[in-house]
Amino acid sequence: MTKGINASIARVQDGEIPYPLHEKHSRYTHLRETSRPRTIVIHKPKFIITADKNGEVQVMKDKSISIQDGVIVDVFDPEKKAIDLNTVDLFFDGSKRGGLAITPGFINMHAHPPMYLLRSSLMLEKGENLEKSLRDMFRFESKMKHEDFYVSTIGDLTEEQKNGITTTLSHYAVFDPIEEAAKMVRHNVVNAISAVSNSHPENTPASVEKLLKKRDNYYTQIAIAIHTLHQAQPAVLKKVAALVKNYRTLFTTHVAETQASVARNLHVHGDLTIPTLKRYGLANSRTIMSHCVHLTEPEIAMVAKYNMGVVHLPTSNKLHRSGEFQYPLFVKYKATDRVALGTDSVISKNSLDILSEALQTRIMHQEKYVVYYEELFKMMTCNAADILHMKDRGRILPGYRADLAFWKVRDRGFIPYDENSPATIIGNMITHGGRNVRDLMINGEFVISNRRHNLVNETRLLDELQAHHQQLRKRVPQK
Repeated sequence: MTKGINASIARVQDGEIPYPLHEKHSRYTHLRETSRPRTIVIHKPKFIITADKNGEVQVMKDKSISIQDGVIVDVFDPEKKAIDLNTVDLFFDGSKRGGLAITPGFINMHAHPPMYLLRSSLMLEKGENLEKSLRDMFRFESKMKHEDFYVSTIGDLTEEQKNGITTTLSHYAVFDPIEEAAKMVRHNVVNAISAVSNSHPENTPASVEKLLKKRDNYYTQIAIAIHTLHQAQPAVLKKVAALVKNYRTLFTTHVAETQASVARNLHVHGDLTIPTLKRYGLANSRTIMSHCVHLTEPEIAMVAKYNMGVVHLPTSNKLHRSGEFQYPLFVKYKATDRVALGTDSVISKNSLDILSEALQTRIMHQEKYVVYYEELFKMMTCNAADILHMKDRGRILPGYRADLAFWKVRDRGFIPYDENSPATIIGNMITHGGRNVRDLMINGEFVISNRRHNLVNETRLLDELQAHHQQLRKRVPQK
């Protein structure tokens, strides 16, 4: 069935992205015929927005980027350094028609891509709450098949890509559909697989270890997930901690999302969440915790002490009435560099757009603490990369992977800005909310060009998503 879906929605099959790409009004000049350009020059975009190695956000004007085999070789002044075009496969002109702003590809630190098919199935109407939503969600997920998970993940990842996201931490109970979808659309995915799952009781630490032993064979990066700690007995948490240590992998879990989840953790483990993680050897920099709404101040101090990663999900928390994340306490304990942003799933944030999540963060906390736009930008880029231990992502610097998002400057989301203080463009970008990228590069490959996805026929994909959604509704018993 998956092969049939591929035939329906894929622009290319098991090959490189075809070049030349959509040449009308294009900025692309192909200097040498090749199925995949290895040497690329991004010429003189109006702005390059990135954090430096020290985490300071800077806006560079009229610089160029040279790329070789998916890695940034140099960021340079084209007026001072000449490039031998005889060595270049692809020349991309970022200066035309008002110019472009280039950012690192954004990093989505908490997502459930196979749930994309559930959009509109859970709308939190008529007094529904998170607990009821989760029960209803299980009814749908329990009826989903491999091809449902697969087409759902393609829908999710391609929507993320159109919003400038190039890397996603996926938290889910199935592995193969996410692996196949990520490979098809060239998305960077940390594929965190549940070691305990109500919907997939076959999942165990041992089944995750089988994947870890073969991790070099997979496109996605394998990590370990547990939905919440109270779902796992002490023996399971000890096994997970051993896997994290032995394989130097990442571990992610929902933490203190609701007061009910805190109470359940107390009942099962006899303690609050962060002390529980410490007891079982999981309080370290390889643990990534989502939500963290109801952490106590001593727990937040422990998060800072053990350099743990935190994912803030303000829209999800507001929608599900979970509570308010205590960002000022993370400021107090100097742990803000360990905070990143995520979209959650489409039942928690209908648009998979990280920019509007940054805006929601600013709005949520402004009465107690002003989160500056540069800090929000770091949450979407370098903070997230550092939490994921990805030392070559999240910045536009020599030696980093060429994950780049291209944004049109002559756009209502950017203009007007202060030309004497170009950093104002960051605030414009965030406060205007989400928009689609003009072009998107992942690992040196243009996945989106001239606003068109190069790997997926989006019209056919939408038809597939709608068909699978309706078929799923027929399989779910009506109340």
